[in-house]
Amino acid sequence: MPPLSKGFLSLFVALVCLSGCATRAPSATETTPAAAPEGSSELSTAAESTEPAIDEPSAHPGINEPYLRPDGPERYRRILEAESREIVQRRSDIVDAMGLSEGMVVADIGAGTGLLTTEIARRVGARGQVYAVDIVPEFLDLIRNRAAEQGLRNVAVIQGAEKATGLEPGSIDLAFMCDTYHHLEYPKAYMRSLFLSLRPVGTLVLVDMKRVEGESSPSVLRHVRAGEATVIDEVEQAGFVFQSKTELLEENYYLHFRRP
Repeated sequence: MPPLSKGFLSLFVALVCLSGCATRAPSATETTPAAAPEGSSELSTAAESTEPAIDEPSAHPGINEPYLRPDGPERYRRILEAESREIVQRRSDIVDAMGLSEGMVVADIGAGTGLLTTEIARRVGARGQVYAVDIVPEFLDLIRNRAAEQGLRNVAVIQGAEKATGLEPGSIDLAFMCDTYHHLEYPKAYMRSLFLSLRPVGTLVLVDMKRVEGESSPSVLRHVRAGEATVIDEVEQAGFVFQSKTELLEENYYLHFRRP
């Protein structure tokens, strides 16, 4: 496929977020879910943190509100799955570089439409488990249906929140965030919640849009809050250890972290 043009990228960024994770969360009371059993697609609600709440202002107020509009999920499905998008074109390569193996428990954080969720589910196999985490209920419905249509019984959907993943502590081997980090309104709280969701020596794979002053388009600079160096620093502040960078993509960077 041809690379994404700058003109389309500017329009895309103005419209989108991704793959989204951190849209504004529902106002329903959060509860602590039981871990979803293998083969389940049961919707879970956000788990309460066992740590003191982190007080921080919104890093990007309103960035996810378009997803909650009545036409939002279907509109963004067309955008997020456009074949001209680098993430869509390179999705198999992106999943290959995650280092997955059969039987792993993986969380797709900000799973959006589930395009990569199903790719991951096939790699971890029937003995593995994939949790698709998002705060847009319609996206979770879409993922549940998509997994069922593809015969994938190892996908469960998790209703996350703005400041918490909704995952049980120590419940996953690997967390995957693809064009999600720049949608976190409360990155300190959310990344700490994600840190606790991982098992010791668990892995975080983070893919996000490049933001470079003087090079990125004005729309990218407005939409994406932080550049790569800032993201690494913020993720490390949550307790993660930076491991490596995979040179795979042109419009996004691909980072590997570990929970000590």
